[in-house]
Amino acid sequence: MVAGAQVLIDRADGQRAVFEVSRVETIPKDSFPTDAVYNDTANPALRLITCGGNDDRNAGSYLSNVIVYADFVEVQRV
Repeated sequence: MVAGAQVLIDRADGQRAVFEVSRVETIPKDSFPTDAVYNDTANPALRLITCGGNDDRNAGSYLSNVIVYADFVEVQRV
């Protein structure tokens, strides 16, 4: 996932929401940017969050999160 990529979400009403990735960050889990991810936005926005970075084999988990920030572009009829 890179800036400029599109994320397409098929909706229950048969239309498709299109979002464009504005940035991708890898952030240590102990520095998770809660406000940037969960606060209200002026316009529709999408946040995709997954594990990433180095893994801690002893704990069985990754040490970071990969956060994708995407902004609404349009709704398409499918």
